[in-house]
Amino acid sequence: MSLPRYPAYQDSKLEWAKTFPEHWAAKHLKRNVRLLTEKTDTRECPVGLENLEGWTGRFIQTESDFEGEGVGFKADDILFGKLRPYLAKVWLADRRGEAIGDFHVLRPFECVIPRFIQYQLLTREVVDLVDGSTYGAKMPRASWGFLGCLELPTPPAEEQLAITNFLDRETAKIDALIAEQQRLIELLQEKRQAVISHAVTKGLNPNAPMKVSGVEWLGEVPEPWRVMPLRWAAKCCSGDGLSSTEISSTGDDEYTVPVIGGNGLMGYTNQAKTNYSLLAIGRVGALCGNVHIVHPPAWITDNALVLDPDSSIFDLGFLSLTLRSRNLNDIASKTAQPLITGTQVGDQRIPCPPLSEQHLIASHLMQQSEQFDTLSTEAQRAIVLLQER
Repeated sequence: MSLPRYPAYQDSKLEWAKTFPEHWAAKHLKRNVRLLTEKTDTRECPVGLENLEGWTGRFIQTESDFEGEGVGFKADDILFGKLRPYLAKVWLADRRGEAIGDFHVLRPFECVIPRFIQYQLLTREVVDLVDGSTYGAKMPRASWGFLGCLELPTPPAEEQLAITNFLDRETAKIDALIAEQQRLIELLQEKRQAVISHAVTKGLNPNAPMKVSGVEWLGEVPEPWRVMPLRWAAKCCSGDGLSSTEISSTGDDEYTVPVIGGNGLMGYTNQAKTNYSLLAIGRVGALCGNVHIVHPPAWITDNALVLDPDSSIFDLGFLSLTLRSRNLNDIASKTAQPLITGTQVGDQRIPCPPLSEQHLIASHLMQQSEQFDTLSTEAQRAIVLLQER
């Protein structure tokens, strides 16, 4: 975007902004805002760092319970997260409340536009400067002594308002484009799952004669296909326990064997329990039912079930896609700690096309998935570029 230049500029003498328009002033932040420190124990609207989204200035509603006193604020005050990992959390309050924890609460003077100050404090150059000033070893914080003495270019109030209105319009357009890309990614994921589910339950021939499967989640299947309990063609048992001391979070020359748990890769070990390809299924926890293809060498832990299908009956890729379409999490026990047993998995009635057809379906879906991945990657890249913009 090309914007018109001002008639004249001055040397700012600032480290991070070499010049700014001649009629602007360089002011310490404390000349534009004052620091609020008065504590209150009211709970009108408690706000913690987790309520603020980094770099955007957006408020995020949470169910957090806050303890202790906070600094009271009102609408148009600015909450600046002073803890170093959260320095890009700057919120322009739209209500009364209490800032709990590591905040500098700033009240803009009448000579400045609060939204303009928020935009300034969210610029990467300002955040980087404040980041370099933080003190403390474990939980570095930004001091008001440094922040308040930070020199910022300050236009006249009417120009601050014009700049703020411009930025509000432009960022709203960008946010709308980001939302469109995010929705596109969601639709691609839904489409991918629909394509997979259709292929593993109906095949690739749209004109194939169909029959009733007798299984609710399958519906009709092609006439030549069998539908069988999985235990007829696969063995299912628990994985093997492994001490945490035998697992390295990163691989090295000694720890080269992937350790697979219910949610996938957990780390690496120096011994293998699997010497051929099979499936690991999440056994316990909220994400139980996840299905992973595991290639040797590997160690599958007791947080997962090991499913070893007969390779003369099932293509491993086809079976993994079929079980994902079945959504095994639906059969887990509905308790505080959801659980799936090997018996439950073995009892599942699964479509079994001729092996050659399974190979074709798995190959077709791999190609389709690559196309969906490419589109999703492009959409994600567009989001990154829009955020940078």
